[in-house]
Formats: sequence, structure tokens, C-alpha cells
Amino acid sequence: MGDRSSVPNHSVSTSPPQRRATPTGGVVAAAFAGTAAAQLPGNAPTAGPIAPGRGSQLTDKVAVVTGAARGIGRSIAVELAANGADVVAIDICGIVSPASNAAPATPEDLAETVRQVKAMGRRALAIQADIRDIGALRAAADDIEGELGKIDIVVANAAIQRWKPLLEMEDTDWRDVIDNNLNGTANTIRAFAPKMVARHSGRIIVLSSMQGKHGTKDASSYAASKWGILGLMKSAAIELGPHGITVNALIPGLVDTSLTRYETRYREAIAETQSNPPEHPTAKQAWDARKVQVPLKVGWLRPEDISPAAVFLASDAAAMVTGAEYEVTGGDSAHNV
Repeated sequence: MGDRSSVPNHSVSTSPPQRRATPTGGVVAAAFAGTAAAQLPGNAPTAGPIAPGRGSQLTDKVAVVTGAARGIGRSIAVELAANGADVVAIDICGIVSPASNAAPATPEDLAETVRQVKAMGRRALAIQADIRDIGALRAAADDIEGELGKIDIVVANAAIQRWKPLLEMEDTDWRDVIDNNLNGTANTIRAFAPKMVARHSGRIIVLSSMQGKHGTKDASSYAASKWGILGLMKSAAIELGPHGITVNALIPGLVDTSLTRYETRYREAIAETQSNPPEHPTAKQAWDARKVQVPLKVGWLRPEDISPAAVFLASDAAAMVTGAEYEVTGGDSAHNV
């Protein structure tokens, strides 16, 4: 994706490794010090030479973002646009399942995302689609290619969350969360990656969660789906790398979105540090209880705290980044292996 800088061919010295003095008088190991660069193929992939803004310039790229009607999806869509990308915002804009504690997004929410993208001076399209329907996603991929000419970036963000003890779950509480979050993410890759393979270029970013990195009381279906996304990401990175496509995961900590803005989630957050959380906690109580254990002293993050990392992973600067997990947690990830 983007320009590839050539690495010139040079002969490699056969003299033994040397040590060289640093400007401060110290000594560092310098294998092959004083020799030319190692011999590499002239067409080897590279992130390119150092240049201003190379980690944020997405000019004339076309990005697809699922779950883009609000929250993290909207922030990523608008942030990509702010850095030069045209954006296709995809969302079901309706009820996904009774196994969701959040109120559904609406067509008006999706329209607002499009408005904000256009306010950045970029083209924007809105598509209502269910990521569980791979046929609908494949049709969308064809439509986007026909309308905008290509697909450079795909962000698989759409998700639902269910808070219920494992032994009390109905079948839908487990199945629908896995089907939407994990299968829907796989569908997104399977639908859009062929367009990238044909162009031998692309960036795929999937959204996992810190709840996919550790167990979460009363949210096992969500945690399992987000853990599965990490395995999916790494497998896709291996398979798609030879086609010039990178696949990486963004891993947010607790973020203030519709998935978390309700009493059950606040109570669970307080329970991380208190044995008897209030029955009807306020957002401030949850913030105050949780921030004490987060290194940057925040109770949770905002969606716009997550989106800059997506810009980097979508950029030419991340040409050599794939199969990786990028945690954006305010430091909460420091407590985890």
C-alpha cells in the first residue's frame, strides 16, 4: 500500500564484527560496523523513508468502517476522514438481538456520522447492512468498488455485549453475541479482503477488547467473542500477508459508549475495587472507583482516544506491522500479561 522505497544492493564485507565508540565515549556492540547495508532485494516491502506526517496521511484512501453509526466506529470513521480518507460507514441501524444491553443505533445516528465525515471535506457513503449476512457485505463491497473505485482500509468494529451470568444465559445470550461479534468480523474480512487481494494492497483493522484478554464476570459471551477475534486476526495476517495486506487488532480498554453507559456496567466496574457496589450506581461513582487502579487516572476512555491508533495502523507508516495487538487503555493494560 503506498509507495515502496527501493533498498540499493551493496556488497557485504566479510571482515569480523567490530566495536565502535559512541560520541559520549561509551562502547556499543556493532556487528558489521562500518560496512554497507545488508544486501536485500530491491523490491522488498518497506515502510519507506522518514517523512513528515507519514503516520497520519491517508489522502485518497477509501476506508470501510462497520458499526460506524456511533461510538468507537464513528470516531474512527471521522478520524480517518480528518486524515484524508473517504469513508463508507456501515451499520445495521436497528435491533441486532435481545442479547444486547445497549439501545440500537438508528439511521439518524448513521446520517450524523456521514455528516461529520463530509465536514472533514471527504466523500462519505452510508450503507445499512447486517454483518452476519455475508451476502449483504459482498454486495456492499461490489457497490463500494463501483462507486469509489477501490477499498484500501477496512475496520471491523461492529459488536454487541450481553451482561448475564453464564449459568443464567439463554441460548441467544451466547449464540447471538458470538455470531455478531466473531462471525460478523470474519464475514467482514471474507467479504472485503478479496478486493484488496486483487490490488495486492490493504489494511484490515479488527476491534477486540481488553475483555478478550482476560476473563470478565457476567460477560463471558462478549469476552469469548473478543478473544476469538485475536486468533482470527493473527490467522488472517498470516494468510493475507503474501498479498500485501496487513491485519491488526485495536484493543480498547473501558470506553464510554452505548455498550457501557448503563447501571449494570457501572456496577461491574465498581466491583473491580469494592466488594459491595451500590445497587444503582452513578457514572461518577463508577469513574471514581475505577480510576484509582488505572495508571493515567481515568475511569474510562472516550471513543476519540481510540481512533488515532486506527489512523496509524491504516497508514503507510504501519507497512511492517501485521498480526499485532495495539492496546489503548489509559494504562489499564499494565496490570495484564
